[in-house]
Amino acid sequence: MPLALPRPHRDDWRIAVGGLAGGVLLWALGIHPRLDGDGLVLWHAPWAPLVPLAMTAACEPVRRILPRTGLLIGTAALVLDTVTLGSIVTIVLYTDLMYAAVLYGTPADARRIPWVTGMLTVVAGVVPAALWRDPQGLLIGVGVGVVAFGPAATGVLVRDHRDAAEAARLRAEQTALLAEMDRTQAVTSERARVARELHDMVANHLSAIAIHSTAALSIDDPPTSREALTVIRENSVQGLAEMRRLIGILRDGSGDREPAASPTLDGLGALIDGARANGLEVTLDAGHGKVPAPVELAAYRIVQEALTNALKHASRGCVEVALRQTDGMLDISVTSPYRPGDTPRAPGAGHGLTGMRERSALLGGTFEAGPRDARWTVRATLPLTEGDSA
Repeated sequence: MPLALPRPHRDDWRIAVGGLAGGVLLWALGIHPRLDGDGLVLWHAPWAPLVPLAMTAACEPVRRILPRTGLLIGTAALVLDTVTLGSIVTIVLYTDLMYAAVLYGTPADARRIPWVTGMLTVVAGVVPAALWRDPQGLLIGVGVGVVAFGPAATGVLVRDHRDAAEAARLRAEQTALLAEMDRTQAVTSERARVARELHDMVANHLSAIAIHSTAALSIDDPPTSREALTVIRENSVQGLAEMRRLIGILRDGSGDREPAASPTLDGLGALIDGARANGLEVTLDAGHGKVPAPVELAAYRIVQEALTNALKHASRGCVEVALRQTDGMLDISVTSPYRPGDTPRAPGAGHGLTGMRERSALLGGTFEAGPRDARWTVRATLPLTEGDSA
């Protein structure tokens, strides 16, 4: 199915109608660029100038959609106009067709037409002057330059400015799109960071509350229930305090820093004591030196979440926590007793493992978790150099 051509622009119709009306008016008034006795006038019919005028006016509506066709027909009309009394309007309309052919034509036409018209201008000026041995022959080249080369050169300039403006618009749109993508990515990353912090700070306390509340409800022993309620209260108070710190950071809007009083590896002893108070048997083997703050926070949170998972899922037995610093890396290992098929003592959705894996990936480290030799092993390796962190 052939492609339908777009409709001519209404301004082009106005140029065609206006040009035709103006040319007819000048013809009716007897205003012509040549006299009837001029040797160049070969077609002496009084209405002859109206033919090339009508041809050029008819080409105006297609100056945008078929610029090359309009220029070819207009060129034939201009040649025909030279053998009649002529019309100034025909010449003016032809210059517009030349300009439109460069501006709206193909890139190849935009390159060739100025070159061809420039050559014609030089030839039309030099050849007559050389043949007639009269400098007045150069005026022919000037006329060709005004009618052909001038409009073509103007079309090149306008086209270049139009292309530059379009390129600038596209760059602006791409910049805006990239900025929006960066903003969306930053918001998503910040939400993920807040989600990790919230989960790591609260999950441990809520898991302890769930386990001890279950014990208090299932065992009809006042001392045991009182001890469980004491643990529940301590975990509730600590969880609320940490949530208040995180909410304070969010309200303050300073998203470029971690929550106040960010935990460090020096606080692992208190973390282990809390795990023991919640009923876990834990050993700590910390053989590390000074580590960067981002690695320190990530290591603390990984150990904290691993102990939370051990509290919810591990069988009875000793939970071993070990940290080793070797070859610019910090190795973290948390192992706990594991028996397939055991029912978790507190509900979970698996977000803890996801958070530990994300923390390791953000620092350029590795993470793995799974059963090994009847024990559940959580192991993370974090680089200690700042350049390896994300």
